[in-house]
Amino acid sequence: MKAAHALRALRAVAGREIHSFARQPGRLMSALVRPLLWLLVFAAGFQNVFGVAIVPPYETYIEYRVYLAPGLLGMVALFNGMQSSLAMVYDREMGVMRLLLTAPLPRWWILACKLLGGATLSLAQMLAFLLAAWIFRIDLEWRFVPMALPVFLLSALMLGALGLVLSVYVKQLENFAGTMNFVIFPMFFLSTALYPLWKLQESGAWLVHDIARFNPFTHAVEAMRFALYGQWQWDSLAIVAGCAVGFFLLALWGYDPQRGAQKRGPPAAA
Repeated sequence: MKAAHALRALRAVAGREIHSFARQPGRLMSALVRPLLWLLVFAAGFQNVFGVAIVPPYETYIEYRVYLAPGLLGMVALFNGMQSSLAMVYDREMGVMRLLLTAPLPRWWILACKLLGGATLSLAQMLAFLLAAWIFRIDLEWRFVPMALPVFLLSALMLGALGLVLSVYVKQLENFAGTMNFVIFPMFFLSTALYPLWKLQESGAWLVHDIARFNPFTHAVEAMRFALYGQWQWDSLAIVAGCAVGFFLLALWGYDPQRGAQKRGPPAAA
């Protein structure tokens, strides 16, 4: 594979994702309305549960809305990863994926281009959410946002790769809504997006605490949370990177046309 061909494929595949998003401004609005409602409405009620301030790992007291913001960044990336997966299912039904996978380029590069396009959209939406949070006077450490951008991108890649895996096993668009409910809501609620691990441990919710510890989404949120305060959470970053690679390899295996041909068996004799 020549570099010029690889770049042309990246521009075509990832550019298609971005252009499709640009033609649908309602997607950006829906991507922002959901986390902003949680930030402004849900946080007001939850402060009464946790108290006015929460003690995060930074040894400082901050408002619950500030604690919640990285979790909602993860929500933005999670929903966009699932929407990218939905687009993959649609492309497969329309025959677009078959054309892409038969292109004279490595299959892993075609899927990587799809993943990079979706992750770029996730990163843009996350930045738009941060801008909206600033408008609503969420007091984050803005000087650390440039440092946090690679962490945002890594988290978006992991969740996008998870979406690729789901698109392998969801055969029809009609089945996708149920699959999303079994993935998005458990990943989000059984994580530290809304409440810290120490609070779960303190309240005796041991099962939720143990599940949240092993939830990849928890580590994505924690990595972003620490990065927004100028710290690297190396354990979480390693887990997120490992999950991103693992999910991508599973998707690559699932989209193997040779494996699909072997599974279907040889054609019947005339």
